[in-house]
Amino acid sequence: MKKNPIDKDKIALNPHSLEYGHSVGSAVVKPLDKGRIKGLAVSAMYEQTDLQLQQIKEQVDLLAQQAKTIQDRVEISEKIYLADCGFKPLIGKIYHLYEKSDKNWILSMIAPEEWGDNCPYHFVSTAKLLADHTWEIIES
Repeated sequence: MKKNPIDKDKIALNPHSLEYGHSVGSAVVKPLDKGRIKGLAVSAMYEQTDLQLQQIKEQVDLLAQQAKTIQDRVEISEKIYLADCGFKPLIGKIYHLYEKSDKNWILSMIAPEEWGDNCPYHFVSTAKLLADHTWEIIES
């Protein structure tokens, strides 16, 4: 009987459970660089959260712009409803708001360019009466 040339102390009974390759043909097992992996993960996390924060900022800016537009509509609507008006404004029609020299307001159907060089008032804005009886500012 031949003697086994491999030392029994150097043989693993369960080689598949070793933390390293047990034969020449085994896959290379390298230790993980945990610091690098965490660094890349943190970098990706910051990039993603910065993108999300930028999207939220754009949404906030849009909401602020929409709120400003509504606030401007309210201010013009108040001025128009305080203005002198010799006619009944119709929904969907365009009118022009002027300031008189005595600081009162007047609503007119005459556009600033239709007065020529002799406009007796200071032009404030052009607005359209909406169905909810607020005014959409067309020109200021």
